[in-house]
Amino acid sequence: MPVIIGVPKETLPGEKRVAATPETIKKLKERGLAVHVQRGAGQGAGITDEAYVAAGAELTDTPWANDVVFKVRPPTLAEAGLLKEGALLVSMVQAERNPGLVDALKARKATVLALEKVPRITRAQKMDVLSSMANLSGYRAVIEAATHYQGFFSPQITAAGASPPAKVLIIGAGVAGLAAVGAARALGADVRGFDTRAAAREQVESLGARFLEVKLQESGEGQGGYAKVMSPEFIAAEMALFREQAREVDVIITTALVPGTKAPILVPRDVVDCLKPGSVIVDMAAEQGGNCELTKPGENFVYNGVQILGFTDLASRMAATASRFFSMNLWHLAGELGKGDAVTIDLENDVVRPALVLHHGEVLPPPQPKEPTPVAPKPVAAAIIKPPPKAVASPAERAARSTVGGIAVVALLSLLGRFAPPEFLQHSTVFVLACFIGWQVIWSVSPALHTPLMSVTNAISGIIIVGGMLQVGGTLDMASILGALAVLFAAINIAGGFLVTQRMLKMFRRDDPAPASTGGGHGR
Repeated sequence: MPVIIGVPKETLPGEKRVAATPETIKKLKERGLAVHVQRGAGQGAGITDEAYVAAGAELTDTPWANDVVFKVRPPTLAEAGLLKEGALLVSMVQAERNPGLVDALKARKATVLALEKVPRITRAQKMDVLSSMANLSGYRAVIEAATHYQGFFSPQITAAGASPPAKVLIIGAGVAGLAAVGAARALGADVRGFDTRAAAREQVESLGARFLEVKLQESGEGQGGYAKVMSPEFIAAEMALFREQAREVDVIITTALVPGTKAPILVPRDVVDCLKPGSVIVDMAAEQGGNCELTKPGENFVYNGVQILGFTDLASRMAATASRFFSMNLWHLAGELGKGDAVTIDLENDVVRPALVLHHGEVLPPPQPKEPTPVAPKPVAAAIIKPPPKAVASPAERAARSTVGGIAVVALLSLLGRFAPPEFLQHSTVFVLACFIGWQVIWSVSPALHTPLMSVTNAISGIIIVGGMLQVGGTLDMASILGALAVLFAAINIAGGFLVTQRMLKMFRRDDPAPASTGGGHGR
């Protein structure tokens, strides 16, 4: 009998996401798993019960009575009591914000995978729900800001007057922050980004925003890709920067958040006082206290004409797409748990073990970090002695060498012109000029354009093939041999050009709707 996955309807007010979609149900069934979906579970995401049935799922009123339960939000204590004894729960858990939940799950002897604890390693990117949801939340934060801001985001010139672009400050350049930067730039805003991590500069500037930094040099890199707590001196300089920017900008979006801890205060009252009436603050960390001192979670609070949006359901406001991304994350994670008629929890799995909160009702200690594989030292006898680097020639020496080379070429051509046939001299001149021009053209092209340049070289190779075929005659002479070689090498060049181009195009095809993570989330 196959393992049955139960998908309950989310009960948190305002939560519209669902942990499985018809698309992922088909994929789960291909692995030999059965899926039971609670009636009405996908209604908020626009998924009907009929769509689930068409995908192969069964409708149920008791999703908690199954072997495995997939869920978005942490279960309530009442829901935890409905869980089948010994079952596997895969969902957000957030034990630090839900006291008593772990004890309730222990009483059911449950095995619990907390999705917020999936490690930030390359292999686990496709299972990282925090990053995929942060991507959506960052985009939605800009949409909410544009909705509540009483002006244009892009510059406008009309017969009634001109309007400059909105100035947007985005604090935090993780996944959510970068998504917000991209969305704000797409709407035409003047965007500034800030992050304590120096590596964020290149990412912010690559999206067309201006990166802000404080004068005090201090690294903000923390463990796991998150920003660390900065020194008091750095924080003071940071606040001074924010006060200065608040006098200029129209919108502030804050994204600084590390799961499991209270959100740091980055926009205190005195910074809000510097904002103009009509400005907007979108606090993406509202669910964990907020980055703004005046944020009220779940509300649009107005302070001195400044709207402070503390929405905690930004991803849920895009429920259809969020459910699709979330369910694909779970489908990838299910691939680590076996398939068919058995679910296997591998305690050595580098993705599953860090996310495992309970195993058959037992709390597991934190996993031991893996020691790097020691590299055996090379024997001294086998050491390779490198020659000293060659001295770099000075400009005068290079000019002298070029002069000597030019004189030698002219002398050679003069000698050939005296003794060689006129046709040979003519063809040699064309050959030398073609080599010189080709060299200059290829080396003057930016490396970023080398792949498009292959289409030009393919066209040239095609001309070479035509010329080579004209030289191949019925007699076996030097012209026929050279023509045949020209056809061979030009054909190899064309085939290689198409092969490399196809491999490049495959890099831009996405067979998986789940986004990859870059940087940090709501702070990831």
